[in-house]
Amino acid sequence: MKDGVNGVALAVFIFFFVAVTVMGFLAARWRKAAESDNLDEWGLGGRSFGTWVTWFLLGGDLYTAYTFVAVPAAIYAAGAAGFFAVPYTILVYPLIFTFLPRLWSVSHKHGYVTTSDFVRGRFGSKGLSLAVALTGILATMPYIALQLVGIQAVLDVMGVGGGENTHWFVKDLPLLIAFGVLAAYTYSSGLRAPALIAFVKDGLIYLVIAVAIIYIPIKLGGFDHIFAVAQDAFAQKNPATGKPRGELASGPNAQWAYATLALGSALALFMYPHSITATLSSRSRNVIRRNTTILPLYSLMLGLLALLGFMAVAAGIKVQNGQLAIPQLFEDMFPDWFTGVAFAAIGIGALVPAAIMSIAAANLFTRNIYKDFLKPGATPAQEHKVAKLVSLLVKVGALVFVLTMDKTVAINFQLLGGIWILQTMPALVGGLFTRWFHRWALLAGWAVGMVYGTLAAYGVASPTQKHFGGSSAEIPGIGEVGYIGLTAFVLNVLVTMVLTVILRATKAPDGVDETSPEDYTADVGDKGVQADLPPVTAGVPAGH
Repeated sequence: MKDGVNGVALAVFIFFFVAVTVMGFLAARWRKAAESDNLDEWGLGGRSFGTWVTWFLLGGDLYTAYTFVAVPAAIYAAGAAGFFAVPYTILVYPLIFTFLPRLWSVSHKHGYVTTSDFVRGRFGSKGLSLAVALTGILATMPYIALQLVGIQAVLDVMGVGGGENTHWFVKDLPLLIAFGVLAAYTYSSGLRAPALIAFVKDGLIYLVIAVAIIYIPIKLGGFDHIFAVAQDAFAQKNPATGKPRGELASGPNAQWAYATLALGSALALFMYPHSITATLSSRSRNVIRRNTTILPLYSLMLGLLALLGFMAVAAGIKVQNGQLAIPQLFEDMFPDWFTGVAFAAIGIGALVPAAIMSIAAANLFTRNIYKDFLKPGATPAQEHKVAKLVSLLVKVGALVFVLTMDKTVAINFQLLGGIWILQTMPALVGGLFTRWFHRWALLAGWAVGMVYGTLAAYGVASPTQKHFGGSSAEIPGIGEVGYIGLTAFVLNVLVTMVLTVILRATKAPDGVDETSPEDYTADVGDKGVQADLPPVTAGVPAGH
């Protein structure tokens, strides 16, 4: 690690940070509707984004600072196990092709802003809707925190904030400033801010990866040398566990954990509120269908990015916090000016998804807690005001997590959020295709999945944590170690199906379904859908 502040890298980082901050505030005027004082405009960007805006927004939403920092950091720490993120992003797109267009259609037909809106309308159950909303907010909080951890990792490597003995306020002041800027332009511009900034973020990420995948191997002696050094390093035993540090390629004993984690993560990804928020902001059903076919381009980027973990090992990077491995690799390998570009890519790669996540959580609270339970007669203007305030509170909660908890556990808490959010899948995806599931059965299945998943994760220990040390445990009845979230999901579905049979047989009262079959295939031009869309300012193209 270089001594002191890397002034050149910091100057470049600040330049890009200021540029996207200005873009964030200017976004309030971008594609603005004549009447913008409502949740559709602030929280969904007016439901008017075309194919490329949606592609960059979803890419900026899904491929985050977690992608840039935590995935290669996992490979740096344990080897091939960290590659689970690559197959799961390949699996996810055929899955979402089957249900996201249906969700878009019914949501635009009825003006749904959140998944909980749909669940309430489909099953006539505010209780089930509340469970989905609370789960979404709970799962989103550690995800936002992880983005702030990414920013802090970059600042630490640049030497900003002083050493470990520096007063906490001085040390964390740069992160507090970044947080304040993020909160301000999200409050001002809503979803339009991350949608506009995503163009810069994705462009920087592609540039940095293209350079890194060519330049760093040349400096390290080629991929043969990188893999040879990594294999030797992973073969060394960890003093804390007495086992090898990791594996260059996953062995037979790790295959169940690897496969179930990849599959479970794929099922969970588009259950997250921020994924759905970005989806519902698009202007037509076909925009969603096209995006499911071109989003896999990001998976190619992710595969190349993951290789940085092996490069960090081969470069001899030594850090106590694995989250710092890739920022440190960039500082050691790149010229200072390009180090600043790489750090800007990570920093902006944290700001974009953090903004979308806070907006998504605010939408859930406003629609499915505030309006459904606290003030049923809330006007659109009141919804708009509450959502903006809640988006600030959500960010504060994430910031408190980052400033008060061990940074090395951030990824495990995010994985715990994945366990939780997966339990909403039966109600959401099941409801898009069938009304057979009973609302009470879905609620009971959700509760079983949540309790089992949380308790099982609580019982997982690691060398650095007594509880919540990972997301894999022994699968009951099989004896193999697998992803806890997928086991909880299977229990959730089994409970839901059994109780549905019982409740149907006893003729338990069912909720009212406000949707109709044709709602699930409706498009913009269909009667009743176009009228639900807010107007866009005249003269501004709706698609680009």
